[in-house]
Amino acid sequence: MRRPRTIGLLATILLTSSALTLTTATSAQAAPQQGIGHNTTPAQPYKGNPDKSDWLGSYMVGGRQVFCVQFAFLAPDSDEQYNPGEPLMTKWGTELDSVVAAEISYLLLRYAKTTNPDEAAALAHLLHSWTAAPQNPSQLLATNDFRHIAYDANFHLTKLPPSAQQAVDRLRADAAANHGKWIPTVTKPATPQFIGAAAPWTVAVRNEAGKGIPGVEVDVTVEQGVLADGKATGKATTTADGTVAVPVTPTGTQPLVRINFMGPADRPVVQQAIQADTQRIVSTGGEQPLTANDTTTATTPPGIVKVEKINEKTQAGIAGVSLRLTASDKVKPAKDQDGKELVGTDGKPTVLVTGTDGTVSVPNLQTPQEVCVIEVAPPAGFDKAFDPNAPPSACGTVSPGATLALTIANKPNAPIVPVTVPAGDQPQPVAYGTVTRRSSPGMALGVLVIAVGLGGFLVRRRITRRR
Repeated sequence: MRRPRTIGLLATILLTSSALTLTTATSAQAAPQQGIGHNTTPAQPYKGNPDKSDWLGSYMVGGRQVFCVQFAFLAPDSDEQYNPGEPLMTKWGTELDSVVAAEISYLLLRYAKTTNPDEAAALAHLLHSWTAAPQNPSQLLATNDFRHIAYDANFHLTKLPPSAQQAVDRLRADAAANHGKWIPTVTKPATPQFIGAAAPWTVAVRNEAGKGIPGVEVDVTVEQGVLADGKATGKATTTADGTVAVPVTPTGTQPLVRINFMGPADRPVVQQAIQADTQRIVSTGGEQPLTANDTTTATTPPGIVKVEKINEKTQAGIAGVSLRLTASDKVKPAKDQDGKELVGTDGKPTVLVTGTDGTVSVPNLQTPQEVCVIEVAPPAGFDKAFDPNAPPSACGTVSPGATLALTIANKPNAPIVPVTVPAGDQPQPVAYGTVTRRSSPGMALGVLVIAVGLGGFLVRRRITRRR
């Protein structure tokens, strides 16, 4: 028959939450198997205690590390069998204080798998301190048997190594600061999310007071998106303030980020051994599943259209030219990244005016989108070739994150060259055809004088020749 153990310590913490019953092949050689922790000497005295030292630490049951919670009862054999659990109570059958229950759940969640002997001893000590504390001083007397003896916390603490004593303080403070109820959140980026462009989503785990819980590992799942490594699933761990940034690249228009993890339950679950007078164990029933998610709308990155108005002949830019920006049908307005139609104060598609270099740009356009630019009126010196029924235009598709370059060339007017006739080089006209003009008296007199003069000259020439 197995003897009662001075510290059959805390409830066995099963390392897998799915197992509610520990079973192993029955063996006549089975015996209590200590895990990790510390032996303390001397043992706490009580009636019938045969042990000279106490074990503060874990046990191995069914191949799993566990902690016990019914001080002074029999330590569990390595093949001990347990019934499904129920809410953890004190050794005296009373309900645990709600804060104490929450702190136990937290410690089981955080330290049940520890490989540090100091932490294991500290966890065992705290569990007994809370579940087997004396209800009155008489329960600490050595005249009590194993069923009625209370756990003397001060007695055991002083027997632990200094490093384990420090671990007790650290775990106690950790439980006080970070016990449940935990509230998980996932928050989408404050800025617009673009397909193909990574942006940080915020994962946070806080308690009811709003304090962030550090060191919480969560499973992350992304729908219509991928994590930094290109996969849709991964893990993240909260930092000192209880948050962690998770870069997500959307692959669709409705990216969703979900987290799942185990948080501390309001009350841990204890398992009762089938064999009488054997310690109860606390399983990872100190856990409960928690989840949170958020979603947003992602779009393609905006694009830019840059229009250049040039002289067809010289390729130089033309400033001050008005161009209307439309959709592909050359009637409806183009749209910006938010889907808003780009219109002027007249309600018609917006008009652009080229700058001094002959160019004008429009950013933040919805993509993909086909747009057109249409000349509103010809610039000075280019009006001869302008057809108002078919004005110069250019169209193209604005692609995500790219700049669409469009060029409209104008044909300059042909220069007007004046015709000049150099003096003395061409025959002078002497008649104007049948053109009839009304002459003034002055003009008639002038003609007459010229005629008379010429007549006199001719007469004199004839006289001269006859001499």
